[in-house]
Amino acid sequence: MRFLPHLLKRFIHKGRLTVIEPNGTRTVFGSGQEGPDVVIRLKDEKLDRELFFNPELVSAEAYMDGRLTFEDGSTVYDFLSLFSVNRRGLASHPVQQALRRSWRALKRWHQSNPLGKAASNAQSHYDHPPEFYRLWLDSRMIYSCAYFPTPEASLEEAQEAKLRHIAAKLKLEPGMKVAEIGSGWGALAIYLAQLGVHVTAINVATEQLAESKKRAEAAGVADRITFFERDYRELTGSFDRIVSVGMMEHVGVNHFDEYFGTIKRLLAPGGFAMIHAIGRMSPPGTTAPFIRKYIFPGGYVPAMSEVFTSLERVGLWTADCEILRLHYYWTIRHWRLNFEAKRGEVVAMMGERFARMWEFYLVAVELGFLNGSNMVFQLLLSNERDDVPVIRDFIVDRERALAAGG
Repeated sequence: MRFLPHLLKRFIHKGRLTVIEPNGTRTVFGSGQEGPDVVIRLKDEKLDRELFFNPELVSAEAYMDGRLTFEDGSTVYDFLSLFSVNRRGLASHPVQQALRRSWRALKRWHQSNPLGKAASNAQSHYDHPPEFYRLWLDSRMIYSCAYFPTPEASLEEAQEAKLRHIAAKLKLEPGMKVAEIGSGWGALAIYLAQLGVHVTAINVATEQLAESKKRAEAAGVADRITFFERDYRELTGSFDRIVSVGMMEHVGVNHFDEYFGTIKRLLAPGGFAMIHAIGRMSPPGTTAPFIRKYIFPGGYVPAMSEVFTSLERVGLWTADCEILRLHYYWTIRHWRLNFEAKRGEVVAMMGERFARMWEFYLVAVELGFLNGSNMVFQLLLSNERDDVPVIRDFIVDRERALAAGG
């Protein structure tokens, strides 16, 4: 190896990485302390140069293609854990700093989601067969951060608690009109409809909408939910409440004002919105190249400064803000373990390369919520300062009533 050692010597301080070259030579990097002990084998001499210049993308692609393998009991989780605990060393390398500057320069292009392109970007992730997601999600197929009353709660319990938590914040009354922007597989729309409101649920993922309609029929609330395949910018009407879960991450940094402006336009007098999305506690950044290319094209996790700056421009009141920190780490850990348990079925359904891609993705995001800057925020937004009750006790009161069956 000529190139890679220059990066790894500066990068790996915690734990230990043993690299086996195509000719069998072993080279060890790191102290072996405060981190995992990982052994990888490079099966292609080109990886020396490729990994040096873009390790975050190339390591994922090499694993997906079988050009990088793990040995001596090491796993992709161990490998990404090693990266996670040494992330600052990677970012400080001059070549990596230059790479990140180029990403920042292209940020607005990478995250452009105009009408049409936004739909195709979302469909590339969500329009896999529902049977694939059913293998490792909870029974409602909720694909967003759960709300854990305790870290020991089951995934089912935590997702039920999340639905209650959101419904309590919405302060619903029977007969209200609710818009859901980004409706997933319909779990939240069904839950809210069961509370006596009418939900207009929009989504751009065809497979999800088809599954949602089946689930609404089975739950007996199809007459209270209207599902549309529609971009959020195309929604019209006036709504007492608006809810959007796991959608803002797909909007793109160029379109935050459009997103919040749409919410402002759709709110009826006295109404308010509840936004649930992934954010970062660090300054504005970029989307990691593997995630951008293979998982969420057009996606971007905003810094809170970007969120509030957009809200200031649009003119919405932030009536409440809650930060969920470890909740998504616990959620994704459940997903990852479920995925591992069903890996054989995933391979049979989607193929080995796809299974490796999703392994890499689930592990990477799990560790991002444990060791990185990612978290989840929930906002209550309104046009007027007192559209949301000025004392937040109503949230706890309603949540307890829902838990008791009220």
